Amino acid sequence: MRFKIIITLSVSFLLFLLFSTEIQATDYFVKSKADYKKIYKKLSAGDNVVLANGTWQDFEIVFMGEGTQDKPITLSAETKGKVFLTGSSNLRLAGEYLVVSGLVFKDGYSPTAEVISFRRNKSHLANHSRVTEVVIDNYSNPDKFDQDKWVVMYGKHNRFDHSYLAGKRNAGVTMAVRLNTEDSQENYHRIDHNYFGPRPILGSNGGETLRIGTSHYSLSNSFTTIENNYFDRCDGEVEIISNKSGQNKIINNVFYESRGTLTLRHGNGNLVEGNVFFGNGKDHTGGIRVINADQTIRHNYMEGLTGYRFGSGFTVMNGVPNSPINRYHQVKNANISNNSLFNVDHIQLAAGSDAERSAAPIDSLFSANLISHDKQIDGFTTFDDVRGITFKDNVLADGTKSSIGAGFINKSFELERADNGLLYPKDGKLAEYGIKRDIKVIQKSQTGPDWYPKAEPTVAFDSGAEIRVTPQEDILFNTIKTAKSGDVIYLEPGEYTVRKTLSLDKVLTFKGQSGLVKLTFLRKTLFNIEDKGSLRIDGLIIDAKDAPDSAGNVLIANTRLPTIYNYRLEILNTSVQNLNVNHSFHVFDSGYRAFADHIVIKNSVFNNITGDILRLNKELDDLGIYNAEYVTLRNNKFIDVQGTLINLYRGGTDESTFGPHFVMLNNELNNVGNGKRNKSKVVATIHGAQVTNIENNSFEQTPDLIINHTVGEPQTKVLANHFAEATKLHIVEMNVDGPHTAKIQGNNNLTVVDPKQ
Repeated sequence: MRFKIIITLSVSFLLFLLFSTEIQATDYFVKSKADYKKIYKKLSAGDNVVLANGTWQDFEIVFMGEGTQDKPITLSAETKGKVFLTGSSNLRLAGEYLVVSGLVFKDGYSPTAEVISFRRNKSHLANHSRVTEVVIDNYSNPDKFDQDKWVVMYGKHNRFDHSYLAGKRNAGVTMAVRLNTEDSQENYHRIDHNYFGPRPILGSNGGETLRIGTSHYSLSNSFTTIENNYFDRCDGEVEIISNKSGQNKIINNVFYESRGTLTLRHGNGNLVEGNVFFGNGKDHTGGIRVINADQTIRHNYMEGLTGYRFGSGFTVMNGVPNSPINRYHQVKNANISNNSLFNVDHIQLAAGSDAERSAAPIDSLFSANLISHDKQIDGFTTFDDVRGITFKDNVLADGTKSSIGAGFINKSFELERADNGLLYPKDGKLAEYGIKRDIKVIQKSQTGPDWYPKAEPTVAFDSGAEIRVTPQEDILFNTIKTAKSGDVIYLEPGEYTVRKTLSLDKVLTFKGQSGLVKLTFLRKTLFNIEDKGSLRIDGLIIDAKDAPDSAGNVLIANTRLPTIYNYRLEILNTSVQNLNVNHSFHVFDSGYRAFADHIVIKNSVFNNITGDILRLNKELDDLGIYNAEYVTLRNNKFIDVQGTLINLYRGGTDESTFGPHFVMLNNELNNVGNGKRNKSKVVATIHGAQVTNIENNSFEQTPDLIINHTVGEPQTKVLANHFAEATKLHIVEMNVDGPHTAKIQGNNNLTVVDPKQ
């Protein structure tokens, strides 16, 4: 009897303990960093921490504890989207079953290498934890090439979902999965329903949006699933997703007008299925790049992709025999089936073939794919022996000749757009080819938190109000203070004397009626483009006759301070004259580490200038960094310019970027580049550009031109130019054996000098 009583009391005591544990779960409403510091070390299963609405400056959150599947520990905003982490803030999770939601990181940057980290330190990781409905918006380190990452997943069985990551402007992958210890390998993470918003062109390696693994651990498996995410204009570099581990699933994601590719860079046995690529004809939009063994690429949709080489609509790479872990492993046993490729300009096989990458794909299958192009081309280019790929039952639109031969059949079909936004043949008999008809395409509105707007990344020129001004003292300087980005400052006819440098941290247009508005200035620089600034000049006469005789005179310059935002510069329908008060008065001089999305000079006249027109040569450390992506000169006149027309420089051998691009069409040059201070003794130097088009220009009294090919497969054309005197074009393949690859035709009085010929 006594024994039974003891048992009864023990059971009762256990029930009491269990009940006591249940009621110990606590809700904490935290109003200050000091309050959080008091509680964060004692959190237990079921606890809920709520951060009060407002701005939390310089808040480094450590969120840790041991929750359970049924009773996770949560950290949330009082109101989703109303808790702002600014300045030097970040978040570290460590423990089991933790959930974070509703926070916004903006107006600052992490003082460490990670904004959100699924670990507290190397030994204390997060597992079975979730970060959901979190925003990181333009939270970029102002030192553009000081690398950091916004989200890094460690541990196992974690989830990152329904979040917003947009506007990363400094180097470093936006989001990464790390496999650097056994505790983070075979992790089974899930990354889903996130909005990866616009990432601007970095102009260097290090601009990936999502990376899974690193080359060092690439033979390890990750088992990460990346699904139903929306990649919107992710333009950082050639790799949008860089897969560097094995056994991952990349499924049902949308890539919208994003430059670059989903790249299976390292790791084996990955599945790429149901992804949709909308290029809409945008420059350098790509699809999928295949490397390594046992990759399955099926039921993907690619439309309107213009990219080529490593950024093609579809690419199968050559490998390196007995490749070290960080190079290119041979493609083996790739299964590429039931993909739809519509208006894909380039499908490249055995790409990258060279003396090192000599291992062509083997034991692979390309089958039941559906290909159609409005230009009746199949898009295929082969760079090596592709007999290791079996082509079977692929369909080409009727009238398109196969570049491959066997394995392709021509069929006549008409395409129509289905409710899911994709094109399919009207003929149901072709349903077995290309992408499945029942695929559900994730919409942008279905990704990220529904309470945070998906803003446009840049302010367009002339998108704001028109502000009319008349000639008055300091009128332009004062108007800039109150103007908003996108505004047009319209100058009424007359002469404006500018006493102060016009510094721009906004997107502004200065416009006048052509020939009726003159600007003179009394400082050594007229316009200074600050961070967040962009400048359009339209219809003005700019005369430097009253500028001071100061060292370093320049009409337009970038700030010397660090910049993180890309800028744009346009000079349209404008006359620039009398930059001659001293010996080196330049038109535009780029700042170090400044980067232009584009520079356009059109329908303008430049006369009597002692310096250079465009100085885009500040990145001399040969790291693949450069100062401008697109430079366009069209329908201009350059007269009596003692310096060079342009010095454009991109050094190094990095292959992760697409630029620079230089286009020069229908310009007239007369006595340009002959000044004693022009030490190069050339009219233009184009070093390392990936695209160069010099066409239908007139050169009179100009010295030689220099074009240096440094990396990749540069696309260079020099066509139908008139040279009044005998002129030399020096063109060199600096890192590749053999003669130059440029197309040079229809030029008179031009001699090509190629030291390798």
